[in-house]
Amino acid sequence: MRRLALILLVIVPALVLAPAGCKRKKRRPVAVEEEQVGLMTMVHAADTRAAMQLVRGFHSVEQNAWRWTAGAFTVTLKPPAGAAQKGAMLTFKFVVPEVVINKVGPVTLAASVNGTALAPETYSKTGEYTYSRDVPATALTGDAVNVEFKLDKFMPASEQDQRDLGVIMTRVGFEAKP
Repeated sequence: MRRLALILLVIVPALVLAPAGCKRKKRRPVAVEEEQVGLMTMVHAADTRAAMQLVRGFHSVEQNAWRWTAGAFTVTLKPPAGAAQKGAMLTFKFVVPEVVINKVGPVTLAASVNGTALAPETYSKTGEYTYSRDVPATALTGDAVNVEFKLDKFMPASEQDQRDLGVIMTRVGFEAKP
């Protein structure tokens, strides 16, 4: 009985007083503004911030690093500083997979920037490539430009894959001229 009385004398007051001594201030959620991201000059395939710039013909990110393209695809890019006076260099880094070469043979990639056609290039072997073209200043006026790519051949949708498959894109964008 004494033990029970002792327990009640020690534990009950501790339980009653504990909430008073352990009051924590409730933290209010801090309003965090999302960073407003404008158009980018260079777009990486896995960058979710730039996904809106991949206007048409790009499939979902795979292995958190690359995307398949369709036979025709369009990206909107911000011209680099001074491009309206000096022009810029368009670079498109991609892979021509073995499955594409085996299925359709060599592929020719053509591009245009705001309607200005750039020289096409043909790829007859599997591998990593960079399509680089000088873009004249007249094609780079304004805050945003559309870059349209077109492959002469690609793998059409099939029972195994419902997507048209062209090449594998890793990044695309403009580089400023000195």
